[in-house]
Amino acid sequence: MADEVERRTLSEGAARQLANATKTHAQWGGITPRWLVNFLTWTPVEAGIFRLNRVKERGDDATDVECSPPRDSNPDLPETFVDYVDNPREYFLKAVTTVLDVQTRVSDLYSQPFDQVQEQLRLLIEKVKERQEGELINNGEYGLLASAAPSQRIRTRKGPPTPDDLDELLTKVWKEPGFFLAHPRAIAAFGRECTRRGVPPPTVTLFGTPFVTWRGVPLVPSDKVKIEHGKKKGSETSKILLIRTGEKKQGVVGLFQPGVPGEVAPSLSVRFMGIDRKAIASYLISLYCSLAVLTEDALAVLDDVEIGSYPEYIHAYA
Repeated sequence: MADEVERRTLSEGAARQLANATKTHAQWGGITPRWLVNFLTWTPVEAGIFRLNRVKERGDDATDVECSPPRDSNPDLPETFVDYVDNPREYFLKAVTTVLDVQTRVSDLYSQPFDQVQEQLRLLIEKVKERQEGELINNGEYGLLASAAPSQRIRTRKGPPTPDDLDELLTKVWKEPGFFLAHPRAIAAFGRECTRRGVPPPTVTLFGTPFVTWRGVPLVPSDKVKIEHGKKKGSETSKILLIRTGEKKQGVVGLFQPGVPGEVAPSLSVRFMGIDRKAIASYLISLYCSLAVLTEDALAVLDDVEIGSYPEYIHAYA
């Protein structure tokens, strides 16, 4: 009673009972920029099938073509033809899928100010897209790491990624390289090696975001490039990829099929599956995609990249 007599104003705690809180959409820290999807060139396919036709390699094909003969000479010109691979590889679109279940009572009663179904779908679509980027890199059938030819894989010279290592990688994809792809910690490790040598890498702004570059080629970060335990005790390693993109450049292309039923984004489908006897509504979320490396020299991988080494800087003052 004494407290009630002494108080002359409404308490803040009581006042908050009548106040409207400003709410946010549900936040998920696992959402990343997914730069790989943006940097790739995407090719639409029909019926979920992409056939990669290639030319049979016959050594030095340049010998099939001659320059002009010497003056006053009429030799026979070489006769040849270009042969194709008899059994070209076919890529089939793979699905990244999940099913969303929502209790209709929840969606009916608690959808203000945000629609519960739409919020659930928005977050699950983000998770599906995150998984898609991971599959583009790590899928054992069509992923970038599985598609790199053995001749296009090299190892670091001493462990940490140095400018020399990235220069060597550029010799593998020297025809119009598009971008490096690496875990953010691998990019940081490369930056340390550049700083130690006194050659800090420049940056370039793409899609409104600054990227570290080397020899003018951007280093694109993705946390889907895995970190593994290294051979040395306690060490961690990753990989750095170098990619040329686009069908015109005989590079790496992403594959998708437009116009799938229930499409809400290219090759992304959301379909209502019905309501069961427990009043649970189900929605099927499917994202169809794949990836093809058109020629072997469109992709190279730097293996055994140590990311936990930190050089010691000795500062000497006069």
